[in-house]
Amino acid sequence: MGNLWKGFKEHRTFRFTSLLVILLIALVVLAPVIAPYNPLETVMKDANQAPSMAHLFGTDKLGRDVLSRILYGGAYSLSSVLALVAIIFCVGTFLGLVAGYFGGLIDTVIMRIADMMISFPGVILAIAIAGIMGGSLVNAMIALTAVTWTKYARLSRSMVLKIRKRDFVDAAIVSGGTSSHILWTHIMPNVVPILVITAVSDIGAMMMELAGLSFLGFGSQPPAPEWGLMLNEGRQQLQTAPWLMVFPGLAIFISVVIFNLWGDALRDVLDPRDQ
Repeated sequence: MGNLWKGFKEHRTFRFTSLLVILLIALVVLAPVIAPYNPLETVMKDANQAPSMAHLFGTDKLGRDVLSRILYGGAYSLSSVLALVAIIFCVGTFLGLVAGYFGGLIDTVIMRIADMMISFPGVILAIAIAGIMGGSLVNAMIALTAVTWTKYARLSRSMVLKIRKRDFVDAAIVSGGTSSHILWTHIMPNVVPILVITAVSDIGAMMMELAGLSFLGFGSQPPAPEWGLMLNEGRQQLQTAPWLMVFPGLAIFISVVIFNLWGDALRDVLDPRDQ
């Protein structure tokens, strides 16, 4: 936390991108207050209205206000992707730490499973898993977790193998420290910063992949106001009502850019190799 606060005060890019992230989260949290309409309310007489003062982003084929759906969809999409990244981070980091520290059969089993998952194209495998399990947001998150945890497992394992050779770890072992104590006290603090940077940098990519699964019908299902699903609903009316794809697409684009820039700035602040 000290490094974060110091970086916020001294690193202009990190300060600027952090403010953008805070603004984005504020818009999502305040969606029930600032959204002009109920995102699920259908008004058929207002169907497919172009952007106007009454509906700034227009309406969809059921007369639902697009702006309200985008604001509520931000809460839906952002909370989903943050939960997804957190799950992938925890699963991959834990398995990598266990494999790297204990080695032997445990390391072999975990790494061979990881190699098997990596041998398939990630998005294709995620589509296959989500398709088998059925279209839903939870199943899409499970599918993406299954194909993405290997990245964190391999990274944390490689770092643990390197840190295990340090003198302070040998001293902790000689002093009678338990494996859990050594992992939590001596290894985790040296591993987490790099993995946190990786996780933050992956938020944008995970948002794209989760929206992609929803767009293909393997993620969120109607009438959920999710950005990828909104793109899918608007694609058949691209020529007659382009705003149905333009505004959700812009929401995804802006959010991904903000989180990617924030991840790059966070790397400059936290990466111990740059200290």
